Amino acid sequence: MVDISDAETPTVLAPEGPNAIGRMLGLLGDEWNLLIVQHALLGATRYSQFMARLPISNSVLTSRLQTLVADGLLTRKVHASTRARTEYLTTGRSRSLWPTMLTIWDWERNWVTEHRETLPAMRHEMCGSRFAPLLRCSRCQCRVTDAEVALRLGPSGTWERSAPAAATRRRSESDATARQAGLFPETMSVFGNRWAAALLVAAFLGTTRFTDFQNQLGAPPSLLAERLQTFCTIGVLTTSPTERTGPERAAYLLTDKGRSLFPVLVAALQWAQWWFQAPEGPAMVITHHGCGAAFTGELACDRCNERLIGTHVEVLT
Repeated sequence: MVDISDAETPTVLAPEGPNAIGRMLGLLGDEWNLLIVQHALLGATRYSQFMARLPISNSVLTSRLQTLVADGLLTRKVHASTRARTEYLTTGRSRSLWPTMLTIWDWERNWVTEHRETLPAMRHEMCGSRFAPLLRCSRCQCRVTDAEVALRLGPSGTWERSAPAAATRRRSESDATARQAGLFPETMSVFGNRWAAALLVAAFLGTTRFTDFQNQLGAPPSLLAERLQTFCTIGVLTTSPTERTGPERAAYLLTDKGRSLFPVLVAALQWAQWWFQAPEGPAMVITHHGCGAAFTGELACDRCNERLIGTHVEVLT
């Protein structure tokens, strides 16, 4: 789903270092990074514009802009004039996040009913209709759900390399503020947090037990318990009683609402594996049961069935 023609050069990762999943979780698993990229894609370029649109402190905005520039999602342009003017412009790397943002929008519209009225509509310029994106296989053109696609860790996909790096910053009230500041507040609690995003990846790979989540992700038990509870509260996971005791007394299973996040996960994984390439091979191998081939997803318009392209999607405000 990445527009390859609009891409700059991918990053070649160091052998045995963090893989594409780890890099994706570190970048997109951050509330403020997602919000800044979101507003950049909607036209914000100046520091003052980001400050006006987001309830963010100067120190947090400065830090995140530096991170996004360093990782190639924004480029910093200083205009030579009598009064220096600096802009933060999108790159091929950030513009190719449009499928991830579009699938997040669709998930919120369908599953977060109290938030539906505040979301902008989307129009497909090729057919002139308001639309919903459909995930399909680019090879056979069949629409897919998580049930028709197999996920497994690839050559560079060990859990040690896939887990997000431990956060060096102290969690604060600003993180909760970030989750409520954008177009997609509920998604922020599922994906806009490093450990939450990692937990979602593990759940789609079939992990269900508390100790398995902990052993695979290396997350602190208290943090993992809090994330699992949040997922259950918003209906992404449900618990099923088991014969075990203690932390293993329940299995954590994806609900229909949780499984509907599959297009978001696929879009984010494909973005990550194009832009962050490990010499050993991909971190995640995805196969379509229907045609038996390696799966590459694309989004199609539910009205005209044509493949969606980012430049043909209009946000109606």
